[in-house]
Amino acid sequence: MTEPIQTRLRAAARTARDTANLLLTRAGPAQPEGTLERDAARYWEHGAGDPWRNNSHWRGGSQFDGTGLWEKAGQEHLDLYQRLRQAAAGNPAPVDRVVDWGCGGGANAVAFAPLASEIIGVDVSADSVQECARQVGGAAEFTGVVASVSRPEQAAATIARPVSLFLCLYVLELVPSKEYGLRLMRIAYDLLTPGGQAFVQIKYSAGSWRTSSRRRSYRRDLAGVAYRVDEFWTAMTRIGFQPETVVLVPRNELDERYAYFLLVRR
Repeated sequence: MTEPIQTRLRAAARTARDTANLLLTRAGPAQPEGTLERDAARYWEHGAGDPWRNNSHWRGGSQFDGTGLWEKAGQEHLDLYQRLRQAAAGNPAPVDRVVDWGCGGGANAVAFAPLASEIIGVDVSADSVQECARQVGGAAEFTGVVASVSRPEQAAATIARPVSLFLCLYVLELVPSKEYGLRLMRIAYDLLTPGGQAFVQIKYSAGSWRTSSRRRSYRRDLAGVAYRVDEFWTAMTRIGFQPETVVLVPRNELDERYAYFLLVRR
């Protein structure tokens, strides 16, 4: 058998194996919520190495170092937020104290710091909280909060109110489950002052099993939580938010199928 044929066969076998694994992860029997939470905690809370730094959006990760992508991601989020804020109905609360939930390496915290009197960076990794603080520097007062994957409400209880802006970007697709994502959004609602805003990003489902949410094997499918856009919009109204707008980004330089929501606490 010639080498090109062997190469094609090996590639086809890998594709078949990856498809089978994805099918099991998305459509197979669901693991208990506690199992998914434990797997997420094992990965994020004590991570190390370049793949972890890339997934945590550290400036020094190989995906970002010297490419300009780290700075671009934060700036694009700031630009989009400012456009959506101007289009929002009523008079949104002035931006003052900002919670960046899932702050990672600080790309968003750095971009939003000029708007804020204080950035509260929350992450399940103490190393990421420290890295975020280092990147923000003196651009704004910084308060770091380390959250347990299993008990995010305890971390939220340490954050002083009121909060005027809640950021959650490149995070809700990484949580253990869709239900866990809604749990974080209830925390956001409780933290925000009336008229305060949440600027959040989800991965949206395109209606196929391939783009549906994971049900098991967290580490095999890190960015595996996806909502239908109408599903997430409705869930936010049930929590008490007023969704102002949603912007879809089918693909960007980091991934695909992103929906950005601007929400106002009634």
